Amino acid sequence: MFRWDIVWQFLFSGFIFQAAWTTLWISVVSQLCGVIIGLFLALMRMSRFPILSGLARAYIWFFRGSPLLVQVLLLWDGLPRLVPSLLLPGWAVVVIAFSLNEGAYMAEITRAGITSVDPGQMEAAKSLGMRYALAMRRIVLPQAARVIVPPLGNEFNNMLKTTSIASVIGLEELTGTAEIFGSPTFTIFELLIVATFYYLLLTTLWGFVQSWIENRLNPDRLTKADLKERKSWSERMIGFGSRTGAGGGTLVSGR
Repeated sequence: MFRWDIVWQFLFSGFIFQAAWTTLWISVVSQLCGVIIGLFLALMRMSRFPILSGLARAYIWFFRGSPLLVQVLLLWDGLPRLVPSLLLPGWAVVVIAFSLNEGAYMAEITRAGITSVDPGQMEAAKSLGMRYALAMRRIVLPQAARVIVPPLGNEFNNMLKTTSIASVIGLEELTGTAEIFGSPTFTIFELLIVATFYYLLLTTLWGFVQSWIENRLNPDRLTKADLKERKSWSERMIGFGSRTGAGGGTLVSGR
């Protein structure tokens, strides 16, 4: 029988807060490392040198073609067998596996963003004497960010939920904590409801952050000054209407 009292008892408990924090910091660190790895892989993938391009293709092929769970288990069980002296803690295994896996996906996302920028931008930068790295950092990547950020935000949203895979090696994130504390009293289902609540909370909060970032990167967004200029109801609702000019006449705005 489902017990709501267990849900309310553990909903705001200290160890659930700790598990949610573990889920959050693993997601942030892994995503950040994945973005950095993906950037370098994207540049290697676009390189004119076949060796660099081939290595990037092979990396992406492997990490996109094999399950993340298998990659975690390879590091957890397989690595100590190859190098007995190298026994990593659970959190390190998870962060490394998640980062390497995410890097493969971010490589393709970053490459798509870079190729969306007009090649003339790079040519113009080089004509001004900029080196490739400087032009990429100051000219191309800022423009590519508008294309990269939306799928990047979705990847981080997915990362928050993917951390549940860490429970298979005993890491006490949200899912693992629910299983550990729910097993002795046969209340795993109730604890999983609590874990689901925090997953939804984290992904919802990230949704607001992602919307804010995308709005800041939108070149067509309205500034506060633009909103103040639109005084009539019709202008605010549908973008055009009457506005009284300095001489008392009526001006028609098409903004």
